[in-house]
Amino acid sequence: MKGTIFEKSTTSLQLWFYAMFLMASTRCGISAKQLERELGVTYKTAWRMFNKIRNELMSDQDDEPLDGRVVEVDETAWGGKPRTKMRQGSPELAQWRESKTTVLGMVERGGKVRLRVIAARRGEPLSGAVRANVNPESILITDDWRPYRPLQREYKDHKIINHSAGSYVDGEIHTNTIEGFFGNMKTGMRGAYKKVSAKWLQSYLDEYAWRYNARREPLGMFEQLLRRAASASLPA
Repeated sequence: MKGTIFEKSTTSLQLWFYAMFLMASTRCGISAKQLERELGVTYKTAWRMFNKIRNELMSDQDDEPLDGRVVEVDETAWGGKPRTKMRQGSPELAQWRESKTTVLGMVERGGKVRLRVIAARRGEPLSGAVRANVNPESILITDDWRPYRPLQREYKDHKIINHSAGSYVDGEIHTNTIEGFFGNMKTGMRGAYKKVSAKWLQSYLDEYAWRYNARREPLGMFEQLLRRAASASLPA
């Protein structure tokens, strides 16, 4: 067990594997509190196991930029919904979004998704994250949020769907894939975890991205986790 997440753990491997199975087999995640009940361990132990599995086995281990032919990019605010109805594109909605943690999502059509917590939804935090995670030979598809426009000169092509004008699909030009992912992710996280702080948000995002990406692999998700856990202890 040396060099793995099980090193120096007094919890049995049977419980570790069961926890990995539960986390791999659920669609929307499982809380540490539920893990405590399922395993019959203390909450402190369940939380530690939960963090180890999520942070070390479900993290994004691929540093290569997304290189699908078409990559959809969108950002979303994390931290609840506005208390009152705000018109799309209104200054009030923009101000509310600025006050929240920003999550940038990038997804290859028919491929992988990658999520990043960024410092702001405009300027270098946004454009820099896109550059770091999307190959310049890709075709970007975004909405009409102005901070995306400087990227036009840096990518093979940049297609825009004008959400401000009420347009959401124009043939193959849309951001429905990443928006659908955000919708499923937020619904799942609200149901399983109720609330996630900004401190831990990136690791939870990695878990959801891993589950989305792992479903396309030939191996089952549980076996993928087992192999990741074992590979850390294998000699180079």
